[in-house]
Amino acid sequence: MTHVGLRPSMGFVSTYPPTSCGLATFTASLREAIAAKRGSDAGLGVVSLVEAPRRDRLPEVVHEHVNGDRESLRRAQAALNNFDVVSVQHEYGIFGHADGREVLDLLVGLDSPKVVTLHTVLTRPSLSQKSVLEQLAALTDRTIVMSKTAHRRLLDGYHIDPAKLRVVPHGAQPGMSGHTVERGTRPVVLTWGLIGPGKGLEMAIDAVANLRDLHPVPRYIILGATHPKVRAAHGDAYRDGLIRRAHDLGLEDVVEFDGRYLDVASLAAEIQQADVVVLPYESTEQVTSGVLVEAVAAGKPVVATAFPHAVELLSSGAGVTVPHDDTAALTTALRTVLTDDSLAARMSAAAEVVGSTLHWPVVARRYDDMAAALASRRNLKRASQPQDTLNGFASVS
Repeated sequence: MTHVGLRPSMGFVSTYPPTSCGLATFTASLREAIAAKRGSDAGLGVVSLVEAPRRDRLPEVVHEHVNGDRESLRRAQAALNNFDVVSVQHEYGIFGHADGREVLDLLVGLDSPKVVTLHTVLTRPSLSQKSVLEQLAALTDRTIVMSKTAHRRLLDGYHIDPAKLRVVPHGAQPGMSGHTVERGTRPVVLTWGLIGPGKGLEMAIDAVANLRDLHPVPRYIILGATHPKVRAAHGDAYRDGLIRRAHDLGLEDVVEFDGRYLDVASLAAEIQQADVVVLPYESTEQVTSGVLVEAVAAGKPVVATAFPHAVELLSSGAGVTVPHDDTAALTTALRTVLTDDSLAARMSAAAEVVGSTLHWPVVARRYDDMAAALASRRNLKRASQPQDTLNGFASVS
């Protein structure tokens, strides 16, 4: 039921804090920004996706759906049907069954208008992955992607109704910009986010090793905990391997490992110290990067491998991209940004211009307005139907 005189209630489906992952952080930030815009968090509930029930769930979590549990799925549907609009975050790995197919079972049982945000759009999906995504889009009223590249991929490679597609950027917290390093201290190169294979940190460590001739020698801070799923499968083996690599290269005084997963205020303080952010991701598929968005919104020059979201977002001059698996190119780019103050300043200025469009209040307004339009359309449709039809009986003439 729509709140009279208020914005529609919204149920969010995603991983959610205290789970540590990008989608959990995204969903919490989106919900908080909508609540701030409305002046209240009433009617903004969450169905969190978990592998097992947690004792530390937050008050706004109305149900924890245990992946693969049919009774839990039924209760999730019942909880979500109490909301006017349902917002689903999609990544293949967060839902149950092969390629997260359980999300389809969840949506089939929902009566409210549904919006899905796609965090991954693959160029070469498996047949199963393609089928899941196409069915997911068919079951929802709006399909949101966070980059023009993802939008183009959907139109070119998937059977999806173009009228349902919307591009809404990933949000970033306001107030992360600034520079707190005192004049004369060593410059800081920063990478942050959950750590695991595919982040390309090996190449970044090798590139920084080639910068020891600079005066002063830069510090390279790798900030973030091991990804929970990586730790569950392999412990901290990947992180330990990075530490050994830095040791073998004699970089103990250059590369620093900070294993914390920080709250927004603490992360902002760390970002403000950075002179340049490096994102050496190995993926050539990545169409969404929350860390990239946060770096740009913070006004920081970015050096990244040429993954699709970086190519798109840095095209304004907010940073530079280099080829994958090219340590020499990464070294050159970092050296240039660290030694050319005027270039770094131009990158920062360009980043701030782009970043002003990425702050969560701006992004949340688009989600909230979309929800209001969908709820209003549904109410008008219901009002136009004969009463007997609404009661489940076709009228007889």
